Amino acid sequence: MPKVKVVDTNGKRVSEIKLADEVFGIEPNKSAMHLAVVSYLANQRQGTQSTRTRSEVKGGGRKPWRQKGTGRARQGSIRAPQWTHGGIALGPKPRKYGISLNKKVKRLAMKSALSTKVLDSELVVAKEFGLSEISTAAMAKVVSAISKGKKTLIVLPENNEVIYKSARNIAGVKVVTVNTLCVYDILNCGCMIALKESVKKIEEVYA
Repeated sequence: MPKVKVVDTNGKRVSEIKLADEVFGIEPNKSAMHLAVVSYLANQRQGTQSTRTRSEVKGGGRKPWRQKGTGRARQGSIRAPQWTHGGIALGPKPRKYGISLNKKVKRLAMKSALSTKVLDSELVVAKEFGLSEISTAAMAKVVSAISKGKKTLIVLPENNEVIYKSARNIAGVKVVTVNTLCVYDILNCGCMIALKESVKKIEEVYA
């Protein structure tokens, strides 16, 4: 059963917490994590790019000159792709880039990412953040003491406006709740800070 340290607002170790083997102690599956990250990034793409074909460009309704006898190349429309202001041939059109994964792969990827953080000693459990009001300076001090300047992901059990607004302007810090946690965010940080309640919720969902 893996153990991680519980720290206070100064980053000092105060105790340990045992984690569930089936969530934080599995053999990481790199393939599942790769698929989850590719799927996440693909789903961020809007796919709204679009160009006009020759049938959508305004103008070009008649043949510019007769077929034969002019000495020029035959042309059917001034909006053909080879003309200036003509339509675009084989250009991009709106499409969906999204990739869907089945539930088993999603769960395996999440457990693998969490287990990776434990193996790399990049998961820290915070006793509390000690903020009674919104303060970016106070939050920055706490995060710096715990993460030692690494890119940080803070995992909350539920929405907390004080913590969110205190951390949102700190470079390299992202705040998420357990229900919005994703594999990409976990792997993209150098230090994952979770409250005790967050750890319990994660274990309830994925155990």
